Order: sequence, then structure tokens, then C-alpha cells
Amino acid sequence: MKKVSAFLSSLLFSLTLFAQAEKEIAPPYNIKTISFVQNDQNVVPIFKLGEGFQLQFDDLFGNEANYYYEIIHCDYNWNPTPIPKIEYLEGFDNQRIQDYTNSFNALQIYSHYKLAIPNQFTKFLKLSGNYKIKILDENKEIVFTRKFILFEDLVSVPIQVKRARNINTIEMKHNLDFTVRSTNITFQNPLKNIKVLLLQNDQLNTAIKNIIPQYTIGNDLIYRYDAETQFWAGNEFLYFENKDIRAATNNVAKIDSNTPIYGAHLFTSEARRNFPYSFTQDINGNFLVQNINSINSEIEADYAWIYFSLSAPTFRQDKDIYVTGMFNNYNLTPEYKMDYNPKKAIYEKAILIKQGFTNFQYTIADNKGNIDYEDAIDGNFYQTENNYTILIYYREGIDRYDRIVGKGNANSTNTIN
Repeated sequence: MKKVSAFLSSLLFSLTLFAQAEKEIAPPYNIKTISFVQNDQNVVPIFKLGEGFQLQFDDLFGNEANYYYEIIHCDYNWNPTPIPKIEYLEGFDNQRIQDYTNSFNALQIYSHYKLAIPNQFTKFLKLSGNYKIKILDENKEIVFTRKFILFEDLVSVPIQVKRARNINTIEMKHNLDFTVRSTNITFQNPLKNIKVLLLQNDQLNTAIKNIIPQYTIGNDLIYRYDAETQFWAGNEFLYFENKDIRAATNNVAKIDSNTPIYGAHLFTSEARRNFPYSFTQDINGNFLVQNINSINSEIEADYAWIYFSLSAPTFRQDKDIYVTGMFNNYNLTPEYKMDYNPKKAIYEKAILIKQGFTNFQYTIADNKGNIDYEDAIDGNFYQTENNYTILIYYREGIDRYDRIVGKGNANSTNTIN
């Protein structure tokens, strides 16, 4: 009887662990410049099923440490699915990353790692859906995790970006009207079988979820909400460029070469919330690693201390300000939290970033990580150029996982009233 009770307790504990959604784990200080790469370009990790890509990162310890990887298939809410690995992965994971190179001609030493999917061990991924990739150390402890998405092209998603319907936010929000349309799938029970994910500039941590269709026309699912599908428009991303690490170029005020590695002091940013909207070209939060004096920037681009400073005299100090972008996966960790300098009456932060071209923004959040979009440091303007992506998840009654059967894209440059 005791053995049965112990078995049931163990089973219940295992099921409880299995039911818990796995949160993305931020990397330690020595792991930098994590990026998904496709066709030699840093990209958002949303790929068509069957396409190849790479995960790249640097280890500032530069000691050629052993790292391993594991791939986990997840459902719509990023919980691990009950699908056996053999059903979604052809080959094996839990293998050592073998492609790594030490830095060359750089003051900051580092080892650069590249994990290609597919590779000689992991032949290909069979199923669409949400995935997490875990990077493990030689003790098989998690170093960091990153999300990526594989989709199928079975439905079309035409999207219209509109200004908000509410007069109080018409100048500050974007509203998405869209349709889910397919000639390949007959939607028998769309309220139960269809889920959507709405992304602004492909940020998974700010996605809008669990929106059901308002009505159907034939096999078309119509989403025309006034409030449920709205995003705060934000402002254009800020940027700096240090492709020549010894020169003060775009938005760099001065270079400090009296330290073991270079330092770049940026011009102090003014909070743009109370200023009129002004267009500046950005890459919607992305970044480019490049050293113009090198042949291979992956291992010849150097690191520099970037000194950020922000003047925000009207900001209430009951919340925190973070420097975020794709360069740090929009992480709200202490490493990126700004400190207030009472002598200068500005917020400051020094962050170690690989040289190139980097978009960033100032993000307000409380100590629980809840972002304050309405009171954004740089305001919200409907004129802001944002990219919007909508993913369509589909699960029939007999399915054991959420397929992603389509993706739609739109840009707010085509906003209509």
C-alpha cells in the first residue's frame, strides 16, 4: 500500500512539474550577443517549417567551455507538450555544440558559438509550433533558454493597421483588423480550435493572446475589435553606431580609450514624451554586429562599454527604467536597469555591447516586471513605424499539439483612420 501511495505521489509531482509553463531563462553576465541568424543576418526567430537557421552567442570567459543544447516542443502557452521527442525531432539533441571559435584582434576575449539547425545530429524538426531551446553547461545545468517559432503556410492573414477607435487614445494606439482565410482547412469549431498571437515588432513578451473571432463569413474568420487588438504605438527606437570602435560616430559623444576595453559615451537622451513626433529611421529594435576594419565580424568585432544617459525630469521614481532591445532580448534584469544620478539629475547605465549598429529603447517597469506602456518615456504616437505579425494556431479535436498554420504581416506606415 505504501509503495502504491509513494508511486501516486511521485506521479502527481511529475504531472505538476509537467503542467508548469517554462519561463525563458536570461543568460548569466558572461553570455552576450545571443542571436538567431538566417542567411547571415540577425533575424526574429519565426521560421517557416523546414527552413534552416543558427543560434549564435559569445562567452566572455573565452575558455572554450563545453555547451550542449536541448529542444523542447511547446503549446500555445509555452508549456511543454506531451509529444515524444521522436515525433517532433528527426535525430538527436542533448549534443555538444562543436562549432566555436575564439575572438581575434579584440581587446575583449570571447569564444563565439554557432549552433546550426539542422546539423549532423538534429536532422530536422517535423512539427510546427512553439519551441524552446535550452543551452546547458557540462554539468547539464541550464545556462539560458530562448524561444523560437516554426509555422506552416496553410492560411492567409490579411491585416489592416488602423488608429484607435477611442477618442482618448486615437493619437497613441494602433488597432489591428484582420481575417483568417484558408482553402486548405475547414474551420469546424473556430472558437475552440483557433488561437491567435499578435506581435508588435516581433516581441514575444508583449504579445496579445486569446482573442476569439467576432464572426465568420463562410470559412473566413473576422477579427474587428475596437479595444482587444490594440497596441500602444510607442516611438521610434533610438540607436548608436560604433562600427569603428575608435571613432565617435552616430549618437556617440566621445570615446574613452583609457580603460582595458573601449568606452563609448552616448549623447544624453531627452525624454521624447512631451515633444512632437519626429521620424527617425530604425530597424524596429534589431541590431547588427559589424567591425568595418575586419573580415569576419563574428569573431573580430570587439566589445565596448556603452554609457547611456537619460534626462527625464517628470518621471515618477516609483518604477524603474531599463535599456532594452533585441541585443538583450528585452530583458528587465538588474544588468540593464538605469541608476539615478542626483548630481547630474539624469539616469545612467553602462552596458557591455558588441560593436556595430544597435537599436534600443527606454522601458518603464515595476519590480514585478509589469511594463508601463501608457506613460512611456518617449511617448506614444500613431505615426510611429511598427511592424505587426499575427500567428494562427490550430488544433483539431484529435490533435495533441497546437500547429501554427499561418502568419500575416503588416506595417503601420499604411495606417488608416
